[in-house]
Amino acid sequence: MAKKQKQGKTPLSGQALVEKVKQLEDLSREEKAKECGYFTLNEDGSERISMMKFLNALIDAEGVELDGKSQNGNGRGGRNASYRISVQSNGNLLIGSTYTKQMELAPGDEFEISLGRKHIHLKQITDDED
Repeated sequence: MAKKQKQGKTPLSGQALVEKVKQLEDLSREEKAKECGYFTLNEDGSERISMMKFLNALIDAEGVELDGKSQNGNGRGGRNASYRISVQSNGNLLIGSTYTKQMELAPGDEFEISLGRKHIHLKQITDDED
């Protein structure tokens, strides 16, 4: 026979959760979870700490993405940036749109190229440098 459970206080989430956890730095994980409302009370009065719910809420509140789903809302998957490129057969280096989007570059942005022994440095040219 399953024990009936009722929820403790309303669990914290978002920034309120992050701030509360920082305030409770001296407590154990279980005590932090309980203080943040991640527990249920059994019919016999005993408590059950909901550690997975607590940890998942904390991960979400911190903005960590573990399941690989994009947060940009377009619902499309795609390739992840590897931060590596290869010289193409025609001798060109192609920097993909993943990198230019991450750097918030727009068509027409210009760069000064500096060559090192084994590196290339790009310095963006701004309007006030013209």
